[in-house]
Amino acid sequence: MKYLVIGAGGTGGSIGAFMTEAGKDVTVIARGQHLKAIQENGLQMETTIKGNYTVYPMQAWDMEHYHEQPDVIFNCVKGYSLEETIPFIKRVAHKDTVVIPILNIYGTGGRMQELLPHLLVTDGCIYIAAEIKEPGTILQKGNIFRVVYGVRKPEEYRPVLEQVAADLQDSAITAVLSDDIRRDALQKFTFVSAMGACGVYYDINAGAAQQEGKERDTFITLMHEIEALAEAMGIHLAVDIVKTNLAILDNLSPAANASLQRDLKQGKDSELDGLVFEVVRLGRKYGVQLPTYEMMAEKLGFKD
Repeated sequence: MKYLVIGAGGTGGSIGAFMTEAGKDVTVIARGQHLKAIQENGLQMETTIKGNYTVYPMQAWDMEHYHEQPDVIFNCVKGYSLEETIPFIKRVAHKDTVVIPILNIYGTGGRMQELLPHLLVTDGCIYIAAEIKEPGTILQKGNIFRVVYGVRKPEEYRPVLEQVAADLQDSAITAVLSDDIRRDALQKFTFVSAMGACGVYYDINAGAAQQEGKERDTFITLMHEIEALAEAMGIHLAVDIVKTNLAILDNLSPAANASLQRDLKQGKDSELDGLVFEVVRLGRKYGVQLPTYEMMAEKLGFKD
């Protein structure tokens, strides 16, 4: 199958590199100096999973110059860039193209489906700690690399989704074709939202939250608050969310930090609204008290 990965940052770059290295037909969409470096020198990967290596050649274009028709599109941009990908997807997709959003923001697939009514858009999420170290280089921190995706309605299922899972597994990426993606995507959101909120509020890396103290306690409290929100939304998380997410946290490199935190420090657009402020809105919508999220959101500039 022909794959397209929109966004070649820590998430999309890692998916593209691992799948290309495994011999899959993959093109990544990038821009600027990062794109130039990939086109000229390939994508350099610094990983604990497979060591350090360079994927060369690697198919990479910007949106303007990509003219193929992919069978599967992984959309791996940040939430604030999502809208600009819609016209591009409409242009390049064929009638059976499947779109798999791999974003931090909960509910992205449903919103994309409304904008792409003639395509199948699943929901999805990823477990990975990775970032662009410099143009043409992706740095992965930690051993976790898992992609979770699935349809929101059973009647939307297509066999091609099984082939995607097989291709990911062939590429040394753990693939989970979820039977309840609404639950599983929210489970991931409990981690990325709480970690992002703590990282920004306390200005810490993972190492601080790996130790006993107020940062770790706050991380746990935030997870409990989202767990209460999930119950109000009719979503029953299948695991002990605190135990599960603490295990993920403790497996990270102590130097790892949230992309939200990095973007804010660099003065870039960020996912603060979708990762923190939206939780407060959902709490008010469903009548759930979220005192810690409310406090943090207010300190971070949330406006009613």
